[in-house]
Amino acid sequence: MNRIKEALEERGIKQTWLAQQIDKSFAMVNAYVQNRRQPSIEVLREIASVLDIDVRDLLMPTKPDSHD
Repeated sequence: MNRIKEALEERGIKQTWLAQQIDKSFAMVNAYVQNRRQPSIEVLREIASVLDIDVRDLLMPTKPDSHD
């Protein structure tokens, strides 16, 4: 899972603008935003660069399963 949607909303940036900046289709960016597809590490780095944030801020932390 990624936080691209949250990062865009926090900055007031539209998916169409991001798609143009990273040379991807709107459909592809929308799939990333909706977590239907995960971008490659290279694309994730490019998105982070365009949004001027650390690539780690685009990743959701994974929590280990708790077996209480």
